[in-house]
Amino acid sequence: MNNLLAAVVLFVAGHFALSSVTLRTPLIAKLGDGPFRGLYAAFSLATLVWAGFAYAVAPDVRLWPAAAGLKLIPLLVMPIAVFLLIAGYTTKSPTRVGAKLSPGEVTTVSGVLRITRHPFLWAAALWALSHIIARGDLAVVILMGGIVVLAFGGMLHIDQRREAEFGAAWGPIALSTSVIPFAALASGRTTMDWEGIGWWRVALGLALYAAFLVAHPWIFGVSALP
Repeated sequence: MNNLLAAVVLFVAGHFALSSVTLRTPLIAKLGDGPFRGLYAAFSLATLVWAGFAYAVAPDVRLWPAAAGLKLIPLLVMPIAVFLLIAGYTTKSPTRVGAKLSPGEVTTVSGVLRITRHPFLWAAALWALSHIIARGDLAVVILMGGIVVLAFGGMLHIDQRREAEFGAAWGPIALSTSVIPFAALASGRTTMDWEGIGWWRVALGLALYAAFLVAHPWIFGVSALP
């Protein structure tokens, strides 16, 4: 369990450290943008693999019973998470992880960004939180808890970086979107953009969810069904 905790802490802390201006800027200046991104990817992959192996051999320390009712939560939440994942990666966005957009390239927001300006990170957070509730063991809390910290911390970090990079151009984006899903819609700061979302994204999300549901026993060694 200590091995798993160390891997998750390094995975999460490393992401925040390598994304910070204090460390990122001098490393890019010294290594170049491409090599830095390669280093970032290698570090992320190495620590994630370490966490995966540590989780596989971690003891089963039960924190609460894995009741059948709790196992229904991922079944209800994951279609939403997969849709946000698909929509987040296929919509032009100034807040997408790894996005390299100038302020002039994003003057308006469309599609899923009207729901939340961090769809991918919300997908990760919903995935992790739903599985923490359903599983109820310490190893899952540590592993998925790290994902939750990275997702919500990442939303704040990305907003701060984009505000610094975009300057005044960030204002209209921040005002017409929200971190909390549907908050900008509920307050009347924007309207739903069904055309921008596109039904094909919804259909693709449901198809991918169904594929994960079928493949879950082979990928993760346990059925997703109660």
